[in-house]
Amino acid sequence: MKEKIKQMYEGFVHLFFPNLCEGCSRSLVADESVLCLHCKQLLPRTAYHHIPENESAMRLAGRVPYSYGTSFAYFTEKGLLQHLLHGLKYKGKKKTGVFLGTEFARELRTTSWINEIDLIIPIPLHAKKERERGFNQSFVVAAAMGKLLQIPVAENGLLRVRHTESQTQKTRLERLENVSGAFKPNIAIEGKHVLLIDDVLTSGATLEAASLAVLEAGAVGTSFVTIAIAS
Repeated sequence: MKEKIKQMYEGFVHLFFPNLCEGCSRSLVADESVLCLHCKQLLPRTAYHHIPENESAMRLAGRVPYSYGTSFAYFTEKGLLQHLLHGLKYKGKKKTGVFLGTEFARELRTTSWINEIDLIIPIPLHAKKERERGFNQSFVVAAAMGKLLQIPVAENGLLRVRHTESQTQKTRLERLENVSGAFKPNIAIEGKHVLLIDDVLTSGATLEAASLAVLEAGAVGTSFVTIAIAS
């Protein structure tokens, strides 16, 4: 009886407040979330996770010791992934972060190397920016990934100990100088292989600085993943 009432309620809510696809604005059916099946197939996935020397991994090659690196999809200006990430970051659409994290985790759990990971740490925002936004988008993604992969997630495993300027208009060297020394471990990570998670990979300066902080704190290894890779 309770289940029937629940179904009737959900049907009523969907009738007057339908869930719409973030890609095409059509109504989603029961098994769809965030994107309809058609738009989901349009996501520009990289399929990097089975390729050790992929483009994402090579952006940090020779700059910091790491084991694995990959990105979920390509970030293009005015593309579908940009729309989804902007909705997550600037409109508070956390459901989108859960969707992206879950989709990415489904791909990663088909790899052998994911079993080497002991702990997931999202790249943190500075406390001021997180208060303004209300949440850290990388943690939303990381939490969804950790749940499916059954790997612990340390929300505050790293602290951003100083505010950094926007990386958008900076050169690669300026980006690295901007985030150098910006991170400090907040938990014991000695002997652990840490997977760092960020939303978008550009020059890799942020992940480089975070990886160095983790390794200096005694981690036995670092790997990194991002939802998007930008050109």
